[in-house]
Amino acid sequence: MSEGQARPDPAGAAAPGAASPPLRQRSVGRVMLRVAADGVGTATRVADLAESGPSRLRFPRAHGGTPEAILVNTAGGIACGDDFAVAVALEAGADLVMTTTAAEKVYRSDGPVSGIANRVDLGPGARLAWLPQETILFDRARLRRRFEADLAPDAGLLVFEAVAFGRAARGERVEAGLFEDVWRIRRAGRLVYADSLRLDGPIAARLARPAIGGGAGACATLLDLSPGAEARLDEVRGLLAEGGANDGAGVEAGASAWNGHLAIRLLAADLGPLRALAARLLVRYRGVPLPRVWQA
Repeated sequence: MSEGQARPDPAGAAAPGAASPPLRQRSVGRVMLRVAADGVGTATRVADLAESGPSRLRFPRAHGGTPEAILVNTAGGIACGDDFAVAVALEAGADLVMTTTAAEKVYRSDGPVSGIANRVDLGPGARLAWLPQETILFDRARLRRRFEADLAPDAGLLVFEAVAFGRAARGERVEAGLFEDVWRIRRAGRLVYADSLRLDGPIAARLARPAIGGGAGACATLLDLSPGAEARLDEVRGLLAEGGANDGAGVEAGASAWNGHLAIRLLAADLGPLRALAARLLVRYRGVPLPRVWQA
């Protein structure tokens, strides 16, 4: 679904032909989290936490299993040059699930580009499941997002990200805007996964093209860089078939594995069927329930 290469477009630059937007006070949210394991086979604990702006982390009480960290944006959405960044570090042997309290909404912009920068560092034997709820782009939204991760040789990272181009249930779609999504993941200092998507200008028209989206209004990526993930390709293809992918019910899916990791892509005309299939897949693939906020 890539549409060309990323080009310089400084945040705050107005869209071509647009009048200069008024100056506004924008939201700037930051979260820095470091977690550690108390010892081999013992509980993960928060070692350091810093929050600023509208970004907050909440830690529901864990009754066994992996602890969860829930990211909250108290601003209620992102728009017009807002800037958010999350940095998460897991020390050796730590185990954590990161999610969000709700879908992240990116509203219409009259020019400025909003930014989301997520960074993950995993120490030896650490495991992180990065499972935010979907991002919903409104018409004329302008967003640049980046996900970077540095993994120890035996660390495990599972990432799920879904994007909806408008709220199909309300008859909305993203006619135009900017969405740039860049992933860079390194293991032991070596780049093992790189992906860049850029949709700029007439997004709906480009998503309608067979080589890009085939009319999709929502897409998702599930990436597993855990030890042994590459060997689970046949298993995950079976799970996709059982879940109804590629049977004409509205979700197209494909899975591939290489370079020690497993990647799954999902496309759908709207978010509902895609989210339902992804939820079933995540439960079956991980073998544990989804974070409770997903089920609300």
